[in-house]
Amino acid sequence: MQGSQGPQGPTGPNEHETVGAYALGILDDAEATAFEAHLATCEWCAQQLDELAGMEPMLAALADLPGAGTPAIGESLSARPGPRLAERLVDEVAERRAQKRRRGFYMVAAAAALIVGGPFVAVATSGGDDGGGRPVSAHATSPAKASFDEIDDKVTATDPGTQVSATVALEKKAWGTHAVLELKNVKGPLKCSLIAVGKNGERETVTSWSVPNWGYGIPGATTDQARQPLYVHGGAAFTPEEIDHFEVMTFQGERLVEVDA
Repeated sequence: MQGSQGPQGPTGPNEHETVGAYALGILDDAEATAFEAHLATCEWCAQQLDELAGMEPMLAALADLPGAGTPAIGESLSARPGPRLAERLVDEVAERRAQKRRRGFYMVAAAAALIVGGPFVAVATSGGDDGGGRPVSAHATSPAKASFDEIDDKVTATDPGTQVSATVALEKKAWGTHAVLELKNVKGPLKCSLIAVGKNGERETVTSWSVPNWGYGIPGATTDQARQPLYVHGGAAFTPEEIDHFEVMTFQGERLVEVDA
């Protein structure tokens, strides 16, 4: 700085250098209060503060540039303040902005974790107790169950041998057919698929699932979980008019039930 003397007295150099951060408004409350107490007794810092007034936009922009804090950035500044002071200011702004970006990243990551984790918590809770001693069924609020209830076009069949009952709700889409299956009286463990069979003989897998040991839609079952039907949905490239029938098949090739479309 032209015509000004360096910091004098017993105060350490770090406290004098804080003038740049104070001018930029990036000190926290405690740091700002401490520096203001020093400023009241330091003419050198008061002079620098006057000269730094209005420099925040330029220094903030420089701090975000690649290579910020290098001598080249400091030397590109004007002679007021001097290059060494300018370098320190850019360094300090860059470091404090990096700290703020890191804190911002952690906050965003935490918020994302809460957003992503929320639905899983809700699902887990829906399978527990509602506070009145009665288990809450997850099926009642599942997207497949909601779609099944909304679709009017449904076909139903029960296999006389397996006694498995299936109802398929059909919804025409621009891309083909949205199909929702309600499955009852099936015991596990099994892995199954819903197959759409076209009038041309082609077969398309609509969706697949696993049946746990307790099964689905079992009449007279001792638990509400086992009494509830299974609801699953998927899609086929066939239009509803192109489908001849649906088959519920195990992965071992056994047909549990056939439903005419």
